[in-house]
Amino acid sequence: MGNIFVKKPKITDVDRAILSLKTQRRKLGQYQQQLEAVIEAEKQAARHLVREKKKERALLALKKKKAQEELLQKVDAWLLNVEQQLADIELASKQKAVFDSLKAGNSAIKAIQSEINLDDVQKLMDDSAEAKAYQDEINAILGEQLTAEDEEEVLAEFENLEAQLIIQDLPEAPAQVLPQQEQEELDLPDVPTKAPIASDVSAESGVPEGRKVMEEPLVA
Repeated sequence: MGNIFVKKPKITDVDRAILSLKTQRRKLGQYQQQLEAVIEAEKQAARHLVREKKKERALLALKKKKAQEELLQKVDAWLLNVEQQLADIELASKQKAVFDSLKAGNSAIKAIQSEINLDDVQKLMDDSAEAKAYQDEINAILGEQLTAEDEEEVLAEFENLEAQLIIQDLPEAPAQVLPQQEQEELDLPDVPTKAPIASDVSAESGVPEGRKVMEEPLVA
């Protein structure tokens, strides 16, 4: 169940002034509309009287129209002043809100700073620097940094491993085996073991001896 006793916001003098100005602005706006309606009516009446050749009455209607127009100009000036004052109040209210926010922020900063001691801050910074230096010393003892020569050896080993992996990843050349039929077709006659001997022409046949040797079958 909600709280029955709701605290009403406090109405300040600024709120009352703004309300009064807005009320006047609304009333002046309504008065403007009335004057514009009267001016238009007097204008139409004067036109009608001129058409009927009633000069005196037409002039009277135009004089009334002129008076209403002058009054309308005054109302416009009043309305402009009201609008300007409302804008000034709104601007001043925003400036005050900004000032209050800055003032509250300044107070908060002072309150926080009052809880911080400069000696404690300096001691904390010294302790942090000392702890970091101690940790760096421990790291240097547990794991010394590599020398330039060690770095070169590690780099060379890395490049060697990288080259081995590249060679392993290369595709193997396929071992192509010819079919049995192609192997049989490609069989060539044996090379002769004896070379032909060039000699004199045979006395009996008149055929050179070397040609006889060529005509005889070779022994496999």
